[in-house]
Amino acid sequence: MQDLLRQIQIRVNDNIYMKDPETSELGKRIIQESIGMIDDMGLEHFTFRKLAEKLGTTESSVYRYFENKHKLLIYLISWYWGWLEYVLVFNTANINNPEEQLKKAIMVLTEPIRDDDYFPHINTGKLDKIVINESSKAYLTKDVDQEKKMGLFVSYDRLCHRLSEIVLKVNPMYKNPHTLISTIIEGIQRQKYFIDHLPSLTDFLKDGKELTQFFTRMALIMAKSNGKNE
Repeated sequence: MQDLLRQIQIRVNDNIYMKDPETSELGKRIIQESIGMIDDMGLEHFTFRKLAEKLGTTESSVYRYFENKHKLLIYLISWYWGWLEYVLVFNTANINNPEEQLKKAIMVLTEPIRDDDYFPHINTGKLDKIVINESSKAYLTKDVDQEKKMGLFVSYDRLCHRLSEIVLKVNPMYKNPHTLISTIIEGIQRQKYFIDHLPSLTDFLKDGKELTQFFTRMALIMAKSNGKNE
């Protein structure tokens, strides 16, 4: 899988950025340093001025790539979901049994994310923490409908659709595959956040094993039902 991942370039919708950061060394450094800074200080305290100082460049240079930090956040989260989709595909490609595919998919979603050496300018471990802590700020906005029309959330849509297809392989009659998958993904992110910050709101430990077991059971039980209120 790693040899194949080495050849992959994660595509992000070009409506998100002013200039593709993957096309220049400065652009890659913007991504690299912004991940470290947002992970360290949080989105609220992160600014393009601070980023420019860290890079040793001007704010205007950063703005050539991203209109604002909201668009930068969407870029980072979109890249993450696109990358996770590829990881999911390679981990399930040789599994023929749909239930085993679904189990493996939940494992991919719940296991701790390790740094991916094949994307040296993107610390996937830190990016995972940004997704857990900050991702809801990307779409819980007044502009979400317009941004949806622009395709800014297509990476997340594509991942959910791919997982929904696995659910339908388990049970072609299941009525709510997208609802189930989006609930599971959001639930996993919230539980990971609670484990780190609000442990009284969860029963899971940091090692993630019980988290995986819980959401695997949820996915299989619901997928095997008819999807109706009973």
